[in-house]
Amino acid sequence: VQLQASGGGLVQAGGSLRLSCALSGDTFTNYAVGWFRQAPGKERNFVVGINWIGTATNYADSVKGRFTISRDVAKNTVYLQMNSLKPEDTAVYYCAARFFQIATMSSEYLYWGQGTLVTVSS
Repeated sequence: VQLQASGGGLVQAGGSLRLSCALSGDTFTNYAVGWFRQAPGKERNFVVGINWIGTATNYADSVKGRFTISRDVAKNTVYLQMNSLKPEDTAVYYCAARFFQIATMSSEYLYWGQGTLVTVSS
């Protein structure tokens, strides 16, 4: 299984970005996909996840109401729409996959994308 994350960039505070995570190499609908982020000098933290059939999501408190996860089964892609961005959202964002259910711990995920950098300027 390969994951390809994209869509990062530089944005001003209050702006928006949409990240994409394309999954290949296996049946897309077998996997829950999570987004994690890691700021410089900090640990990697859970942001949001969606389960294997797209019926459940789980958001970190810090992004609730601002970020939205969705998926397009036809494109084998999961999206992370990020609105009202804040400087503290600056991090490398990673997507990861595991079978079926969402997990919030990074150690629970089998496959990882390469990361995409999001920088929010004040």
